[in-house]
Formats: sequence, C-alpha cells, structure tokens
Amino acid sequence: MCGIVGYIGKRDATPILLEGLRRLEYRGYDSAGIALIDAGKLQIRKKKGKIDEGLARLLPQDPAQGDVGLGHTRWATHGPPSDENSHPHLDRSGRIAVVHNGVIENFDRLKERLQKAGHTFASATDTEVLAHLIGEHYEKVRQSSGEHHPLAQAVINALREVIGTYGIGVLCADHPGILIAARRGSPLLVGVGEGEHFIASDASAVVAHTRQVAYLNDYDVATLRPDGFTVFSLGSDTAKVQISQLEFGAEAAEKGSYAHYMLKEIFEQPRTVENALRGRVDFEEAMPKFGGLNMSVAELRQVDQIVIPACGTSWHAALVGEYLFEEFAHIPTEVEYASEFRYRNSPIEKNTLVLVITQSGETADTLAGLRESRRRGHKVLAVCNVVGSTIAREADGGIYLHAGPEIGVASTKAFTSQVSVLTLFSLLMGRIRMLSSNRGLQVLRALEAIPSQLERVLEQNDAIRRIALKYAHAEDFFFLGRQYSFPVALEGALKLKEISYIHAEGYPAAEMKHGPIAMIDEKTPTVFVIPSDPLYEKCFSNLEEIKARKGPVIAIATEGNERIREKVDDVIYIPQTLEPICPLLSVVPLQLLAYHIAVARGCDVDKPRNLAKSVTVE
Repeated sequence: MCGIVGYIGKRDATPILLEGLRRLEYRGYDSAGIALIDAGKLQIRKKKGKIDEGLARLLPQDPAQGDVGLGHTRWATHGPPSDENSHPHLDRSGRIAVVHNGVIENFDRLKERLQKAGHTFASATDTEVLAHLIGEHYEKVRQSSGEHHPLAQAVINALREVIGTYGIGVLCADHPGILIAARRGSPLLVGVGEGEHFIASDASAVVAHTRQVAYLNDYDVATLRPDGFTVFSLGSDTAKVQISQLEFGAEAAEKGSYAHYMLKEIFEQPRTVENALRGRVDFEEAMPKFGGLNMSVAELRQVDQIVIPACGTSWHAALVGEYLFEEFAHIPTEVEYASEFRYRNSPIEKNTLVLVITQSGETADTLAGLRESRRRGHKVLAVCNVVGSTIAREADGGIYLHAGPEIGVASTKAFTSQVSVLTLFSLLMGRIRMLSSNRGLQVLRALEAIPSQLERVLEQNDAIRRIALKYAHAEDFFFLGRQYSFPVALEGALKLKEISYIHAEGYPAAEMKHGPIAMIDEKTPTVFVIPSDPLYEKCFSNLEEIKARKGPVIAIATEGNERIREKVDDVIYIPQTLEPICPLLSVVPLQLLAYHIAVARGCDVDKPRNLAKSVTVE
C-alpha cells in the first residue's frame, strides 16, 4: 500500500527522495517522511498529510541533507494518520531508522516483550516495534565480524522473529555507507545506477534516474553501497536476482498537459488497446498468438474449466472474460474474489486452468490465490501489466498488458487492456476447439477497429462533462446493463464510488424489479448501458419501468439509435461493434462521467480518500 524510496550515492539525497515520494504518492498519502544520515547523525523529517501540504512545506523551514536516505509515503494500517505514526521510525537508540510497507502480525507480542525489556514507544504502529527489534539485535551483533555486515545481520535476525508481510528500508547512523532493504509479500526493487543505487516499492520512483532494476524476491535481504549491492535469502541457500530493463521512461509517469493522471490514462486508451493487440494477431489464420503462455496447444486443449481470481476492477474485467470464454470456447468459467478464493477449499478439477488478473502484479490476495493454486498442482497463467512483478515471475506463464504505468488510483486503461487481452485469449481457446475461422476473423477485425472507435468516444468528452454537471449533486446512482454490459455497469458504479464518494450500485438490468427499483425516484439517476444487441428490447422495457417512476436516465447507446432520445434524459453514443467487443467502448463514457462528477464535487480524483493503488496487505 505505502510507498518506499531510498538512495545511496554521491548526490544530495533529499531532492531525489522528495521526487520519488511524489511519484509514489498514489500508493499512500496519509503522511510522508524522510531519514538521512548527515555527519554521523540521523536527520528525520516527517509530517501528516499529503506531501505538498506537509513534508514539502516542512523541508524549506527545517532542511535536511545527506548522500544516503530513505523516504516513505504512508497508507495507514496500525494507528491513524499523525505525525507520530508517520515513517520513518527509530529504534530505542535513535541511531537506526526504518520505513516499512506491510503488516507485522505478531507486533503486539514483540512489543510486549520489548516493553518488559525497558523499551518505550512513541507511536501506535507495528513499524516502530520492528525498528526497536532491529535495534535490539544490532546491539548484540554490532561488534561481530560474521558473514554479513552487522546492520544486515541485525535485520536478518529480527526478520526471523517476524510474522507478516514487509518491504523495508533500514539506515544506521553508525554506517553511512550502507542501506539495507528486505521484502516478504510487499514489493521492493533495487535500482542500479553508476556510483549510486536506489530502492523503491515501485519503479516509477526511480525511472528518472535509472532503467536498470532488480526485483527482490520474498525473504531477500539486500545490502546496498554506492558501488554495488548484494542479496541474501532468508529462505534458501542462494538468492536469485536478475537485473532487468524497465520498458517505460520517466515521461510515461508524468501527467503532461492533463489536469489529472486519471484523465491522461483515459485518453491513452486508444494507444494502450493498440499495444495490447500489437504482434498478437494473425489475420491469415484468424488466430491470436502469444509468446509467454508456456503452454502447448495440446495442453491448452485439455483445459476443461477456467477459474479466474481477481480483485476490484480486475474482477470486473474477469466477468467480461467469463462471458468470452464461455461464448468463444465453450469452457465453463468461474470468477472468484481472490480474497475469498485463497481461503476456500473449493473443489477444482484436474484440468482446470487458473487465470489470475492483476494490474500491479503485487495484489496480496491474488498472489496468495496463485500460490495456493500452484501448490495444488494447477497451471496458473497471469494477465498482468507490470513486467518483473511478483505475480508475473511466479506464474507458469502469462500475458503482459503493455499499458505503461497506471498512476491514477482508479483504474481505467488497465481495464480496457485486460478486456482486450482476455478477448484474444478466449478467441485462441475457441479457435483451437470449435470456433470457425470466419467468426475468429470477424472478432479480430472488430478489435482492430477499436482504437479509432475509442478516439470517437473520447471526442465527446466536453458533452459528457456537461452531462456530469447536471448530476454532480446526486447522492445515489444505479448502473444497469445485461450480458456483456453487466460487468461494465459494475465497473461504472465502482469508478463513481471510488473518486466522487457517491453511493452507486451496479445491477443486471432485469434484477431491478426484484428489489432495487424501490429506491428509484426523481433524485436517483440511472446510467443504463443499452447497446443495440440481441437483448436491446428487453432492456428497453426495463428502462420504461424506471422512467414510469420518474427516475432520470443517462443511456449509453449505439450510434444511430434515435428512438432512445425520446425516452431518456441524456444519451451518450458509442460506435457500432460486435456484442462481445462492446465493453471496450461502453466503459469509457462511464470513466469520463465519474471523472467529471468527481472534479465538479471538488474531489482529488488521483488520490481518493482511504484508497491506495496497489493492495499489498490483507
């Protein structure tokens, strides 16, 4: 959840840390802080609130400098947002500083033991307990000359007592030439520069300085110096870390001329869908093709069930995938909340393929579902955006989205990229079974047209903004759709809830009369995703029921449908396409609607309250 950045080298670390924290603020923005070593002393600066409202204002008044340092932006788990609970935290001596992502599950027992030994604590966090624990072990080994540097050994010894998840950075004023990093269940990478090294919980924090990174594995402990780094694994005899090249540059993580990252990412979708399709379509054979599945056609043909664990927006993309796999390949498909799937003892047959979907590749529940599935002997493929992420590395194979960094907390371009990839993969599974080449080619041609059709949808941005202003005062919304439009309705409701704080619910349209229609009145708008598909007339009847109760309706309809104008209050048109491809177009007006409503209500759309981009804790 939180963001970590660290630097060791020859430059002043403060501006590097502050820049990195700004790039990581989408991961947590309750508070922020930095720790540096200057003239053999730790310099700590931290403040509650968003970076520009807290830490960035504090530093000019109370400067800090040093050529080694750590930074942290927090999303609260233990203890409310406050200056005291902000990271970094110190050990009892005040000579060791720790920043931490994750949750130390046994912190209360460790704290009780340390208190009996005379330790006192200034915060309510589990991280401060970890800092004191490291400090206790450091006092025992500081004069030793063992296999590891004393600070590294202290971290290793402390982590062997810890139950839970962590991504940590550790500094000690006694050793200004050393920076320690460790991870279990919370992402952390090492950035490799010339005469300098970095740590970060997300590559966007260091991409302005280096594109060479090494992703740490669970139980890795890294010791960084300006001229190099070493890695020790708590879990095995050898640590396996590879240096890889980031596939995006610093400019991809900038807002550019857009007011918000979310708006930029909405407008990037013609290109990101294009990237998801590029090199993966063989029109001559009417076949999708993938390079990283690591499964033969014979193995894919043996799959007789697909289970898709996912969370949030990825779960909605998975619901679209369920329809796609069952229509194109006739494979029974189940979509699971990853947080439930990981703990259920669900009976999964031998020839089941588990397909996990995640933007970040670090979602804790999805990762746990992947590991449990592999433990049971099932093949696991991943649909993922972040190259080198934990899920990408641990899956048996998978498909990258190539959507570039998604900074806005409310996911947009990842959803359309996921649906694009799922369409291709379901088409592949169908073509190696019974799906005709004519139908396959028809779908591929429809996909090929999507980027230009998305451009036409985005041209309506100003019109959608005007519609949004009409309804920005509402406190409740319904989103309705049927078949492929139902997951889009769920996603539209989620987007509105996430960034505008308006209560919104998504339903299959026909379910309205089974209870929810009791909530319809003239103050409750309904957004109806109603393309010209085989169920259009049935949906139109559901729409009539809402209008009969004076409910305002915004329709997402297919171009050329003039009839619907007479019935609804507002209409947003999308181009004609095949029914299975329609979610790629119909979701974009809902993203823009949510965005403009949130802006009109004065909400921070990129950093909505209580949310963080990547959920790496339970």
